[in-house]
Amino acid sequence: MLKMFSTQLTGLLNTLHEKESFAFEDSARLLAQAAVGEGNVYLYGEKEMDAVISEALCSTEPFQSAKKWDGKDPSLSYQDRVIIFTRYTHDEQAVAAAKWLLEKNIPFVAVSTVLPVDSEADSLADLADVHIDLRLKKGLLPDEEGNRFGYPASIAALYVYYGIKLTFDEIIAEY
Repeated sequence: MLKMFSTQLTGLLNTLHEKESFAFEDSARLLAQAAVGEGNVYLYGEKEMDAVISEALCSTEPFQSAKKWDGKDPSLSYQDRVIIFTRYTHDEQAVAAAKWLLEKNIPFVAVSTVLPVDSEADSLADLADVHIDLRLKKGLLPDEEGNRFGYPASIAALYVYYGIKLTFDEIIAEY
């Protein structure tokens, strides 16, 4: 089972690399604007996506100028940048945070899986300055009843985080 999961996960990460590499670069550029200016990079993630925030703030190689964001903070300004990590593009809390950022004219990146939903529902893919699709529509493994399990959203998000961070670090080093 683990071998099959590893194979599927490798395929997912390869797809993210192939399909989203330009968005990694666009995201890093957007975030670097805060780091080279007078702003900060804020990260938002709830539930399993808090793993990305922990990695960004508490790892041996933290994200430069990064702080955790709770979804509303009156001290944020147009000089700051935000990256939102969530499971799906229509997550209500994340969409509310995105709308708050739009009202304050604060540019942001969103990382989430695009799922087909009601066309009237707000989507992070439409609201964000840059959106990265996690492309994780269902679990990676089938069970005996034809359902899917093994939904590694935080692993995919951490891969995207590193894609953005490594590019960000290159931009900052050149600056």
